[in-house]
Amino acid sequence: MDPLLTSLADWKPFRALVIGDFMLDQLLFGAADRLSPDAPVPVLRVTRREDRPGGAANLCLNFIAMRGRVTALGVVGADQDAVLLRTALLQQGVDAGGIITDHTRPTTVKRNLIGLAQGRHAQKMFRVDFESREPISEAITERLLSAFEETLPKVDVVCIEDYNKGVCTPALCQAIICKSREAGKPVFVDPAPIEDYTKYRGATAITPNRTEAERATRLPTDDLGAPEHNATLARAMRDELDLDAVVLTLDKQGALLLTREDDTPIPVPTVAREVYDVTGAGDMMLAALAAARANRITWPDAVRFANAAAGLEVEVFGVAPIPLEKIHHELLIQQTNRYGKLRTIDELMVMVNAARKSGKRVVLTNGCFDVIHAGHISLLERAAELGDMLIVALNDDHSVHALKGDGRPINDQEQRARVLGALGCVDAVVLFSEETPIRLIETILPDVLVKGGDYTVQTVVGADLVQKAGGRVEIIPLIEGLSTTATIRKMKGQSDSPATSPGSWPIKQKS
Repeated sequence: MDPLLTSLADWKPFRALVIGDFMLDQLLFGAADRLSPDAPVPVLRVTRREDRPGGAANLCLNFIAMRGRVTALGVVGADQDAVLLRTALLQQGVDAGGIITDHTRPTTVKRNLIGLAQGRHAQKMFRVDFESREPISEAITERLLSAFEETLPKVDVVCIEDYNKGVCTPALCQAIICKSREAGKPVFVDPAPIEDYTKYRGATAITPNRTEAERATRLPTDDLGAPEHNATLARAMRDELDLDAVVLTLDKQGALLLTREDDTPIPVPTVAREVYDVTGAGDMMLAALAAARANRITWPDAVRFANAAAGLEVEVFGVAPIPLEKIHHELLIQQTNRYGKLRTIDELMVMVNAARKSGKRVVLTNGCFDVIHAGHISLLERAAELGDMLIVALNDDHSVHALKGDGRPINDQEQRARVLGALGCVDAVVLFSEETPIRLIETILPDVLVKGGDYTVQTVVGADLVQKAGGRVEIIPLIEGLSTTATIRKMKGQSDSPATSPGSWPIKQKS
């Protein structure tokens, strides 16, 4: 088993403190199907508006999605946008008591104008920013530090999310880093796109992207992601800033990890993705890295976890928190080529929970699937059409022998699971050793439970549980002559068995 997956199965809640530039992301959606009569520019006819926490506020929501408890420290203006931002954070369970009002500056707002191409596809047309980049005053700094010192003993990790909007001054950053070190709390930094990183000196880890790192060190990265070449840049940053680790993100080349403990650069490849919007990927990288380290996951595995989380983030439009279950599911999927689709019950429930958080329907069927034939394939394809995720509960070898007698199974459980996992319609396979899958059904509570036509709804094991939970039971008709028993008899040159036998699977009858 992959050590990272084992660690994620034992994931514990944690407490994070986030300080930085809190923003409100405003999205104005509408049709952009005509040009203005007074200028050659598109006209956006707004039909919908969304207000979302952005910047450091988005980092807070990422932590919440990963089962963290979060305290926010930042600065907003005395305006309605600040009310919207605070309300959104409070609704998600973020402790926003440390967000201070500064009457001399506005709340940072990024207003995005989004047109729907051909009435369907969202496309960002323009962005308007309302902000001040003036450094915060000494009085505001003292208030932030007072709140910080009060909260520090209660947290596991500290994060600085710097967008260069004036909050993360050198004085504030150094005070936070020094006090955190004295308290034995790690500090993770998502740096601003600036040339001088000295204000981050002494932090635990920093997560610049390729462009930010080149600007800060004045050294080039390698376009092909050569570890040794890029390690020169990471090593210079680590040594100059007295860091424990540098995590350099390299777009399609993934990430590069360099730690103080091990001077060997560790490349962490990424999965090729359909990039929809890179907004929020840096926030997600920082959140996932800090959350993993709060759970005592090793640096290499923490970067793998963060890289997977950031990859999921770029596949959504705008910023959206990625739940822990979805990241865990993604890492499970990445292991499919090595381990197939066979899952333990704990791994399976990660997938089920991730599917349900996304509003997907879970389908479960079960059987021995000893000698796969066309009836099995038809049943599984039809079962998959009833929902979004198909799980096959597979009798293990002991269970098959108890049900079918001597000489069965023909193929052992690993082979049967591998064949089922090769089918595109099957999302996961889980073994059970009992006579019936009732324990699995109780645990999973599928939205749809599927059995073959030799059953009725009344005789399907677990039907009452599924129906009581709001699910349904589907019976698929059998067709004569297609069963594992008949197939085995035919292979042995014996006469055909009766049309069907209990547990056999059908092929769809043609009308």
